[in-house]
Amino acid sequence: MVGIQAARVSSVAQEAIDRCRVLAELSEEPGFTTRTFLSEPMRRVHARLRDWMVQAGMSVSTDNAGNLRGCYAADSEPARRLWIGSHLDTVPRAGAFDGVLGVVLGVALVELLAGRRMAFHIEVIGFSEEEGVRFGVPFIGSRALVGDADAELLARQDPAGTSIREAIAGFGLDPSRISERQLGKDALGYLEFHIEQGPLLEILNLPLGVVEAIAGQSRLELTFKGQANHAGTTPMALRRDALTGASEWIGAVERDACAVTGLVATVGRAEVSPGAGNVIAGTVRASLDVRHSDDVVRHAAVTRLLQCAEQIATRRGLTVSWERRLDQSAVAMDEDTTRILDRAVANAGFPVHRMISGAGHDAMIVARSMPAAMLFLRSPGGVSHHPDETVLAADVAAALNSGMRFLEELETRRV
Repeated sequence: MVGIQAARVSSVAQEAIDRCRVLAELSEEPGFTTRTFLSEPMRRVHARLRDWMVQAGMSVSTDNAGNLRGCYAADSEPARRLWIGSHLDTVPRAGAFDGVLGVVLGVALVELLAGRRMAFHIEVIGFSEEEGVRFGVPFIGSRALVGDADAELLARQDPAGTSIREAIAGFGLDPSRISERQLGKDALGYLEFHIEQGPLLEILNLPLGVVEAIAGQSRLELTFKGQANHAGTTPMALRRDALTGASEWIGAVERDACAVTGLVATVGRAEVSPGAGNVIAGTVRASLDVRHSDDVVRHAAVTRLLQCAEQIATRRGLTVSWERRLDQSAVAMDEDTTRILDRAVANAGFPVHRMISGAGHDAMIVARSMPAAMLFLRSPGGVSHHPDETVLAADVAAALNSGMRFLEELETRRV
């Protein structure tokens, strides 16, 4: 298998890129790539991927969380199961490669096997949701796989009032049967290919990075409340302006994060009410996203930033409250599986570079239940979550070469 011709790998790599661009056209928004949990375009994504999986010799199904699953059977039974996957949903106006490339590369690896069966099953999974866009909570697909899709999760509603349970039923699936196809005892491990979504590999001029840990995340929503009033008749000294209070706090968030090595903190969304140019803002709702590879550092930062919000609100005659949306612990990838991936990358002829992922991925959910590893591909320009997101064909070929050697290493050492 290692002797696969370079021309064949290059051809499959280019086809994988082309397939990602085809899927990017299946969108809720003409001219852009926007695809949320079990939206109508997801049916067409499933149909395309199903065809490619079947052509590669896989049996294909959709579980009741909307995850698309293609299984390439082992050479004999009983056998364990290697999972390869990522997510099929996107952020609004996304690029063509975030998430979906990891699924397409799983199919491409099976194609490169050209009918050869391994000592383990290969199950390629396209998770139905990871981004958290529609329901404000991420990882619905991978949480369902590991048995963490509880009643509280299924009851969450999108802005239109549709619950996750109702969205699943509307897709023609049965939410009461989600647990029937969760992860089994035959799991051998999980491998996720993903674009880096940052500039580090490009700065280092490296095609690939081996992820050793995924940073923990805290997501909150803060509400600053003051008093809406006329912009022309209310003296400056008598104002209780929620927007100026929120703005002062947003600046403090940036300063705090800049002062702590490895910490990132972002206010990416703010909703101002009443939202008129001649009215003092009475209410501001703002998001807060805090990440670090050390959970102690992350939690301390969240505490500081909430205390800062309270101090600013008190001084300005405002009130502030908050709701925690997510508290996701940092997750280390499995060291043994990651060493196998290290060797695979080295044997494919590429430098081995270990790195931390600042972004969250399905691997951090799956790692709770089986050994997990991640391989990053360089993101040209460090661009992601944007239509300009792209990949280099040579880097995709490098990932496929490394993936093929990972399969062989895993077969030798684990089965």
